Amino acid sequence: MKHGIHPPYAPVAFRDRSGDLLFVSSSTLTSAETVEIDGVTYPVIDVEISTASHPYWTGKGRVLDTEGRVEKFNRRYGATA
Repeated sequence: MKHGIHPPYAPVAFRDRSGDLLFVSSSTLTSAETVEIDGVTYPVIDVEISTASHPYWTGKGRVLDTEGRVEKFNRRYGATA
């Protein structure tokens, strides 16, 4: 890598307020807001969706009725016998 052309890559705290989750990962993102975890201060980035709030991971997703959709399609556009 060439020196001086890449953004700094450092530990950052990501916070999902709706799922009450805070985790630390490395990123090039920065923020003026900080949070202290175990005596270490990290910049904090708020995310809208994480595994704590995503419907697929929480089990609160809805199941689509695919059989009813197929029948509806066949009634409208299906071949006549």
